[in-house]
Amino acid sequence: MHSLSQLRDGKLVGVTRLKLSEDLTDFPLEVLSLADSLEILDLSDNLLSSLPEELKQLKKLKIVFASNNRFETLPDVLGECPELEMIGFKSNQIRHVPDNALPPKLRWLILTDNQIENLPDSLGLRPRMQKLALAGNRLTALPQTMSELHNLELLRISANQLQECPDHVFGLPKLAWVAFAGNPFCQSSDTKSSNSIESVPHVASSSFTLQHVLGQGASGVISKAVWNDNQADYPADIAVKVFKGEVTSDGYPQDELNACLNVGYHPSLVQPLAQVSEPNYLALVMNLIPSHFKNLGLPPNFDTCTRDTFPEGFSLSIAQIEKIVDQMEDVFAHMHDNHVCHGDLYAHNTLFDDQANIIFGDFGAASMYHMLSTQQQATLRQVEGRSLNFFIEDLLSICADEDRQSDGFTHLNQRISA
Repeated sequence: MHSLSQLRDGKLVGVTRLKLSEDLTDFPLEVLSLADSLEILDLSDNLLSSLPEELKQLKKLKIVFASNNRFETLPDVLGECPELEMIGFKSNQIRHVPDNALPPKLRWLILTDNQIENLPDSLGLRPRMQKLALAGNRLTALPQTMSELHNLELLRISANQLQECPDHVFGLPKLAWVAFAGNPFCQSSDTKSSNSIESVPHVASSSFTLQHVLGQGASGVISKAVWNDNQADYPADIAVKVFKGEVTSDGYPQDELNACLNVGYHPSLVQPLAQVSEPNYLALVMNLIPSHFKNLGLPPNFDTCTRDTFPEGFSLSIAQIEKIVDQMEDVFAHMHDNHVCHGDLYAHNTLFDDQANIIFGDFGAASMYHMLSTQQQATLRQVEGRSLNFFIEDLLSICADEDRQSDGFTHLNQRISA
């Protein structure tokens, strides 16, 4: 975090990244003094509603964040920034996205949690687009021009008002991670699905006590917990995920809970034990994952955009990779046999131990699709199949050097190349 006084005193000359959060109501023109170096500008958590035309003077600017402000229109000037690749305007009050507000090199656009009803046709004329987050808006349809986004890999359109399944987008050749729950076209009165969800028992929030936090993400906080009374039907060691009430980057918490419950039991999935569904309190009680399990990967960064990262120096043997892949392929088949598209099949959502046993979880981007046509279901299985291939490709990238000439490496490499 930087300060406006540092900027005005000339103490930030040459910085490539600037973050200002001081309840700003006007864009500080002193930022222009960094035009020769600034690449990332973060103005999130302020009170801004506009950006000046002078912003285009920042010729090296690649990334702009302005989440949690007061914008009602995506600023036109963004489209005039020649090197701008990533725009993040989450949680504003944006209703209008002008046709010329999208820069020509755009590859990553985040407009989650706004009030957008329509998107411009120019969105489909951004050939570098890889990642598009539009959850939590009021979209009733997606531009037909989006069928031209041949490099789009990740799409978040949950919690909108889409009336029909966007086949022209789901058929894109590189799409691999998609979240679409919470739209009218997903509504169903299917009793089989409802019965699967209700088969997981309900418990009261007063039946357990949360202890220390184990982790948290966009949709909620996971804590270790203990039962307040003897619960003979459940393990003593439990974890509880308490969902946030608002829409997240992936959609509605209720949709995540439903998908997690509907997918059923699998030895390599986080096991739900019970659910809490009370006013203003939605939670999932789960088996506590043993402490010797650790994260398989790290999330994507600005450079990789949609692809996982790994700690420097981390590697796996081909035997470990083969075992992990076998388990993930079985998980994939199980999820899709239950008509659940996970939407976030990544190494960073996977835990593993020294024996290469895995536990896969985080259903925040999951969508149930039993209500769609047979062809649409097949398309979604194909879409998520690409993320499975990327998962394998990422693991092969960290394969131990001595195993790169092995039959196992060659076989997996051929599998993802097919």
